[in-house]
Order: sequence, then structure tokens, then C-alpha cells
Amino acid sequence: MKKHIIVFEAERGSDKWIDGHRKDTMPIINAIKAKGWNAEVVYFRDEWKDVIYDYALEKADGYISRINPGNLPNGEKVYFQTLTKLSEAGLVGMSTPDAMINFGAKDALVKLATTDLVPDDTYAYYTIADFKKTFPVSISHRERVLKQNRGSTGSGIWRVVVVDERPYKAGDSLPLDTKLKCTEAVDNHVEYHTLSEFMDFCEQYIVGDNGMIVDMPFMPRIKEGEIRILMVGANPIFVVHKKPAEGADSFSATLFSGAVYTYDKPEKWPELVSMLTDSLPMISEKIGGLDVPLIWTGDFMLDWDENKNDKYVLGEINCSCVGFTSHLDEGIQEVVADEVIRLVMEKHG
Repeated sequence: MKKHIIVFEAERGSDKWIDGHRKDTMPIINAIKAKGWNAEVVYFRDEWKDVIYDYALEKADGYISRINPGNLPNGEKVYFQTLTKLSEAGLVGMSTPDAMINFGAKDALVKLATTDLVPDDTYAYYTIADFKKTFPVSISHRERVLKQNRGSTGSGIWRVVVVDERPYKAGDSLPLDTKLKCTEAVDNHVEYHTLSEFMDFCEQYIVGDNGMIVDMPFMPRIKEGEIRILMVGANPIFVVHKKPAEGADSFSATLFSGAVYTYDKPEKWPELVSMLTDSLPMISEKIGGLDVPLIWTGDFMLDWDENKNDKYVLGEINCSCVGFTSHLDEGIQEVVADEVIRLVMEKHG
């Protein structure tokens, strides 16, 4: 065993600090080194893929992916191919492309719709034909949320409400001229469209690689805030309570849209944290038998059960490049270093 970890970064992007790295990169590097191991940053370029593969295979036991795919000028395809090749050659991937894709894809919610974490009327549309056949029935339940697979910071996440005064009942296939009120989470702006117009607009979210739309019921209690648990492996680190901005149409929990963030220790949310940690084996099994990512988040919303007691609904898993710079002073990087070493020792020790 070499006791050496490579941290992959992109050379550009708004997530970089004055030293050219993400703010949490060097703290991770230094925490690994403090434990008697070595670690270094390697910048990824498509044209360097073969050199990077040979270098990493020779020097390292594992890699940490700290690249937001949007910061790669040619996208993630070659990068993910290289990471997969390294994992197949024996390096411990933290996290592998398979884990990032399968946990982070919006249709992970559909895979969990048979569990207590996600409403059972949660659907995924992979073709335009399926979308246009099913959504007119789905929206007859009055209020839904559509999520594109590729969006971030609320882009392509729409709260859709029927505002048509014509009579209809749940389960009907609504006519194409049904009037809809559509609010996008990125900034809570409102648009009015017919059902036909809106479905035509949403076709862009389905075409192309990894295109899909997830359709789930709107959770009115989102106004009370989204609750995000930041995890390192199976370890809950902190909880962020993200309360949307005031306003009748506001439902977005992004900072860009004016949401207010409150950071808590996991102990303040014992029921939610226990529910997530106890569910991890089941989540991993449903998502494909994959290990949970190295650094990831689970985003939850409040709902009521049949007895009007609080319950939590999973709204999203994020794992491609989750940051934690706001809590570096609390030593989260050391938890990351411990988990990295544990994972490598488990495989190669």
C-alpha cells in the first residue's frame, strides 16, 4: 500500500479560491497528511487522461473527486471514463462515477418511491411521449413539482398549479388548453402557460444525454424550510435548515432566491438524522447496491402522516461535488480524512 491519495480538481470555475483550489481542498489534503499519509492535487484535462491514468495508477491507492462537472470545458464524459478505469484497476474511488450518477440523479427518488422516504406517486419521464401521456393525468391532482435531471440551484425545478376554473376531478387527463401557473425555484419567478405550452417547453429537459424529468407531489410545508443533512460516508456532520424567502409563490430553498440558512448540529434533529442513517442500507440497495458517496447530502421536506404527525420526505440527494467550507473551523476535513483512510484500508489494508 502506497498511503497516497490523489484529489482531482478542475482548473477553472467559480468555486476556486485565490490559491486556485476549492476552499475545502487544501484542508482535506493537510488533514490526510497529518495522519501520516500523502495527498496531492491533480488537475484534470481531457487531453491528459492517459498520462493522469498512468500517474495515478503508479502513485496512489485512491482518488477523491472534487470537480463540479460544469467546470470541465468539455463536460464530464472523459473524466468519468478515466475515474471508472482507475477504479477498475484497483484504486478506491471516493466517489466513483457510478455512485455520483446513481445517488445524484433525480430519478433516485423514483427508485425510493416504494419506501417511506418518498411519496409513491413520484414518477420519472425518459421520453417526450411518456411525459405527454402521463403528465396531463398527474397534474389533475392540482399541484406538482417537476425537476429536470441536469439542473442546479433551482434551475429547471418547477412548481406547477392548475388555475383553470373548469371542473375536473383527480385522475382525469386534463385538456391541453388547461391553464397552469408555473413557478421556477431558481428565483421564484412566475409564468402562466397552457398545459400544451408548458409540456412543449419541458421537452428540453428530456432530450440529450441523461435527460429526464421527475414528477412528484408539491409539499406545502416547504414554506417551513428544506432540511439538508451533510454526510461524510455514513456519518452525519451538520444540518442546514433552509427557509424560503417570504412571498406567496416562494418555495425555493437556494441562497440565490433569498432563502435563509440556519446551521445546526445533528443532535438538534435526532428523529430525522436517525431515519436517514437507519435507512442507508436500504437506500444503497434500492439505488443499485452501491456504497454511499464520500461527501453527500440528503435534502428533506416536512409533511404530515395520516394522523397529522410530522414526517419527512426526501426531495433530493447531492453528491457530485458538495462543499463544506462554512464548517472548516469545526474540523470536518479531519472526518473526511479518517473516512478516506478507512475506505482505503478496508480494501487494501
